[in-house]
Amino acid sequence: MSLPVIFHRAARAEFDEAHAWYEKQRPGLGEEFSERVHEVLNSIATFPEIHQCIYKDVRRAVVRRFPYLILYRIKPSQVRVIAVFHSRRNPAIWQARA
Repeated sequence: MSLPVIFHRAARAEFDEAHAWYEKQRPGLGEEFSERVHEVLNSIATFPEIHQCIYKDVRRAVVRRFPYLILYRIKPSQVRVIAVFHSRRNPAIWQARA
């Protein structure tokens, strides 16, 4: 059984901004980014405990081919994505959401 994945408002904005940035760099690259993110989200929904906790109860999943992390929490009936985060940004930004 997989859990529904719910985005924090800021995480959705990060995802949308990254998609637009990659699409601007090269047509189709934003779509590839989205596909890779959705692969990770599908994995998280099916196996939410597969990734380790890195800060309090926040877990980290790496997006293949792109320098992005999916940071999330497992709740009883859902997975909450708190950030779609470039790995070179200051982690204090997403930690403030945790």
